[in-house]
Amino acid sequence: MGAMRIAITGSTGLIGTALVHSLRADGHEVYRLVRRTPRGPREVFWDPERQRVDAAGIAGCEGVVHLAGAGVGDHRWTDAYKKRIRDSRVLGTAALAEALASLDTPPRVLVSGSGIGLYGDTGGREVDEGAPPGDGFLGDLCQEWEEATAPAAEAGVRTVLARTGLVVARGGDWGKLLRLFRLGLGGRIGDGRQYWSFIALGDHVAALRHLLETDGPSGPVNLTAPHPATNREVTAAMGRVLHRPTLLTVPAPALRLAVGEVATDLLRSQRVVPRRLLDSGFSFAHPHIESAVRAALTDPW
Repeated sequence: MGAMRIAITGSTGLIGTALVHSLRADGHEVYRLVRRTPRGPREVFWDPERQRVDAAGIAGCEGVVHLAGAGVGDHRWTDAYKKRIRDSRVLGTAALAEALASLDTPPRVLVSGSGIGLYGDTGGREVDEGAPPGDGFLGDLCQEWEEATAPAAEAGVRTVLARTGLVVARGGDWGKLLRLFRLGLGGRIGDGRQYWSFIALGDHVAALRHLLETDGPSGPVNLTAPHPATNREVTAAMGRVLHRPTLLTVPAPALRLAVGEVATDLLRSQRVVPRRLLDSGFSFAHPHIESAVRAALTDPW
């Protein structure tokens, strides 16, 4: 497919920055949705929590990637912060979907962020996109988040729900882990048997582009590597790559005391596989955890 005009929310975040860089490098025309006064013709104003979008600014875009939302792991999950997480995702998604539906010519595709938190704790059981939602805050949040895309889908926009796993990168939440391991303070969390469904940042960007640039699937698509790793395996891989000891252990009670309800996200087991992404012809550059960690140290983003 030739050059496209693409609008992106969350363009300054970890994934958004890498995606913008990749798209522009290949000649695509990128429009960034920003919360401040636009500084140029390729910036478009929006206010997600007040549900305002300059729809005229994204008219003519063939694809939209929606990545914006308050960080899940950035703060303790107080009631106030959980409301902020929800509002930033659900209200923002609804506003964007309604703006796209209002256009005379809506975009061909909307790739809207979601998370594998939807599945809850799956233990050692492997699950794909056909699995039912789980319980808890993240499960409820992801369902509402995905349902908010309905106006775009009803307007005929191919709507992809990109359920993202743990992104292995120098920045973001994984970057915090890297810093601990580099200091020799890394180790398994809890009993270490819980599965972590990860994806290398480069593979995540490539998967988003695959969903944008091909006539691929609609509905839920897991953006996770095909070989989830246990926390023990992640710990061992980090130690090998960084040449650091991994003898420490963070007991579950201590983790809950330190970070509160967020600990649930680190202790639960999610063995999620990207069935629909693989079926659509996508190929992973880093299907295993050690390769993903090595890539994180050399990626240009």
